[in-house]
Amino acid sequence: MLKNPKPYIAFSIIPLYFIVKLLSNYPAFIEKYYSNGLYPIISKLFRYTLGWIPFSFGDLFYAFSIIYMIRWFVKNRRRIIKDTKNWLIDIFVAISIFYFVFHLFWAMNYYRLPLHKNLHLEADYTTEKLITVTKQLIEKSNTLHLQITKNDTVKVEMPYSKSELLQQVPNGYTVLEEDFPHLKYHPKSIKKSLFSLPLTFMGFSGYLNPLTNEAQVDALIPKYKFPTTASHEVAHQLGYAAENEANFIGFLAATNNPDIYFKYSGFTFGLKHCLLEVYRRDPIAYEKLLDTINLGIIKNYQETQAFWQSYQNITEPIFKLVYTNFLKANNQKGGMESYSYVVALLVNYQDSKI
Repeated sequence: MLKNPKPYIAFSIIPLYFIVKLLSNYPAFIEKYYSNGLYPIISKLFRYTLGWIPFSFGDLFYAFSIIYMIRWFVKNRRRIIKDTKNWLIDIFVAISIFYFVFHLFWAMNYYRLPLHKNLHLEADYTTEKLITVTKQLIEKSNTLHLQITKNDTVKVEMPYSKSELLQQVPNGYTVLEEDFPHLKYHPKSIKKSLFSLPLTFMGFSGYLNPLTNEAQVDALIPKYKFPTTASHEVAHQLGYAAENEANFIGFLAATNNPDIYFKYSGFTFGLKHCLLEVYRRDPIAYEKLLDTINLGIIKNYQETQAFWQSYQNITEPIFKLVYTNFLKANNQKGGMESYSYVVALLVNYQDSKI
């Protein structure tokens, strides 16, 4: 037995890094043996173990980890000079362990096959097709809006508590499971983040804890956004790491949910993404489409926009820049902009149903 395994663990970061980079060149292998093999077992194990806990265990783990790290750096600050070699070894031991666990428990999903290939969809689309699908989404959104409010100028108010909304999220996945068995979602583990306030100031509405597989939703966001945000995070839980793919699956889950409020949240979510892309490609067409949308829907959009504007601060761009670089380092070349790529999936999927 090794007398001191620390140096070996510390330097293991080098072969681990190259193993990950090597495997990233074989997305079909990752898809079959990790995303549809090992990962579902790991994910279900965590959800069975932690899903029943009413609060976020992962948030507490993060909090204690940060406290421990601060304490460790304070206690070991003199070693930086007096015992630099072993101080660095201790640091890289922690980094190596985290790197290994992060990729084993979650991050290899970043290198799986693109979703459009699994769904046999095109990766691109024409502006004409985009406008056609956007008109369909406007019609559907307007219809749902009027069914709920009976008045096209009134915004939709969710009649449920945020906890009740989280309870209903799996219902959409139950419907999806009929056509997409790999989207079976049981057991559930969707929770309101204990750190919703700092999460909001950072500009994020939710996240998946890769170490505990808990789906976290910012408890402060408007209830109107809860169905799609929670459905998005569940898509991450099911192994879809790319933001554009999680957005698309979240759209499908919300729009297939039996509850009309979920459908409304889902269709207006998809509509907003398409409208933004129409504006980028054809501002004149955008203005014409905007005039056909019920004023109440616009008010829901404005409600969300006002919420985020009320929390804007100088640190938000920094956190988003950090996250963008994180995404780029994990096979999402578009960074935060990859969120808008959901339109390609949405347009081609909707078009295939015509």
